[in-house]
Amino acid sequence: MDFKTLPTGAFTLNNVTVPASLLDQPGDLIRVDLGIADGKIVAPTGPAVDMAGVMVLPAFVDAHTHLDKGHIMPRAANPDGTFMGALTTVKEDHANWSSDDVRRRADFALRCAYAHGTRAIRTHLDSPPGQDDISWPVFAELRDAWAGRIDLQAACLGGCDRVEIDGRFLHTADLVAQYGGVLGLVTYPMEGLKPLLVKFFALAAERHLPVDFHVDETMDPTSETLRTICEAKLETGFDAPIQVGHLCSLSAQDETRALDTLDLVAKAGLNVVSLPMCNMYLQDRDTGRTPRRRGVTLVHEMKARGIPVSFASDNTRDPFYAYGDLDMIEVLREATRIAHLDHSDPDWIRAFSSTPARACGFAPTSLAAGAPADLVICPARNWTELMARPQSNRIVLRDGAVIDRTLPDYAELDDLFE
Repeated sequence: MDFKTLPTGAFTLNNVTVPASLLDQPGDLIRVDLGIADGKIVAPTGPAVDMAGVMVLPAFVDAHTHLDKGHIMPRAANPDGTFMGALTTVKEDHANWSSDDVRRRADFALRCAYAHGTRAIRTHLDSPPGQDDISWPVFAELRDAWAGRIDLQAACLGGCDRVEIDGRFLHTADLVAQYGGVLGLVTYPMEGLKPLLVKFFALAAERHLPVDFHVDETMDPTSETLRTICEAKLETGFDAPIQVGHLCSLSAQDETRALDTLDLVAKAGLNVVSLPMCNMYLQDRDTGRTPRRRGVTLVHEMKARGIPVSFASDNTRDPFYAYGDLDMIEVLREATRIAHLDHSDPDWIRAFSSTPARACGFAPTSLAAGAPADLVICPARNWTELMARPQSNRIVLRDGAVIDRTLPDYAELDDLFE
C-alpha cells in the first residue's frame, strides 16, 4: 500500500528532500516544494500535500541491461557460477530464443523496471548469425509498444573476433542501423585487436552509430583492451559517443598502470558504466574458495578525472547474474555499499540518472521546473534511511500521475521452461 495518498491533476509536494545536485545547487540533500501540473514539474500550485521530508528522485536511467537473456535461470542455470559457465550455458540456451520467447521474457523484465521507476533502458542483444534476425525485430516491436513508458535503446553483442569487413558482422551492423541501434562489441586480448577496432569504428561511422563495449571483464591484469579502444578512438578521430562497461581488470592491475590507463580514458572522452552486482557475482569465483578480488572498477579515480561514470543493472536471473529485477534503487543501494559511494562526493545520484541519460542520448533527467514529472518518492528523509530498506512501498509518478506498481508473477513464464 502507498505510504501517502496523492491527488490527481495539479498539486504540490510540500517539504520533500531532494539531491541538491539534481537542481544544480551546491551541497547534498535539501528541502524543497515541487509543483506538479500537466505532467511536468512546475512552481508550487494547486492543493498542497505535506510530505514530511520524504525523498524524491527522478525516474531512473538503466544504461546497461540484457533484456534478451533475462529470466532464463529456470531452464539455464549456471553450473558453477563462473564467467565461462555463464557464457557456455547462454550459448546453449540460444536454441530456445524464438521471437515469442525473447519477446515475453523481455516484456516481463520491462514491466518490472517500469514498476520500480525506470524511464529509459539500453539493452544489449546477443547477435550471433541467425539470432540477430530474430532479436532485433522483436526489440523494435517492444520499443514501439513501450513508447511513452520506457525509452528503449539496443546494442548488438558479439565477440571482437567477429569484426571482418567482408564477414557476417556486416549484416549485423546493417540490422543495427536499420533499427536505429548502437553498435556493440565484447573486447578481449587477441592478436590484431587495434586494426580490428579501427575497422569497427569505420563501420559505426559509415552508419552514423554510437558504440558500446563490454571491456576487460576479467581479473587478469594483463587484459588491457581498454587502452586499445582509447588508442583506436584517438587515432581514428571517431566522434560518436562511446560507452565502455565492466573494466574489471583495472582493479587487479598495478596502481600506476591503472591510473595511466584512466588518464587515457579521460583523453579519449569515453563514458564508463559500472556493473558491480554482476561483477561481484562472477569475478574471482572458485569452488570452495572465498573470493579475494571482486572486480569492481575504479569509479572514484574515474570521477576525479572528469570521466562520466554510470551504474546499471546488467543481467537479471540468468547465468551471468542469478538475481536482480531491473530495480535501480537496488543498484543504487548495492553500488553505494560495494563501491563506497558514501563518505564521498554528494552528487553520485547523477550516476543513476542524468549521467547515463547524457551518455546514451536519452532525454535529460532533472528535478528543475519544466522537467517531466517522472518521479520516484521514497519514505526516507536521508541517505541512510533510503539505503537501509528496499523501498518496496515507494510511489512512482509518470507524467505526474501515480502508476500501478504491481509486479508481474514469475508463473507467467512457466510454460517457457517446460
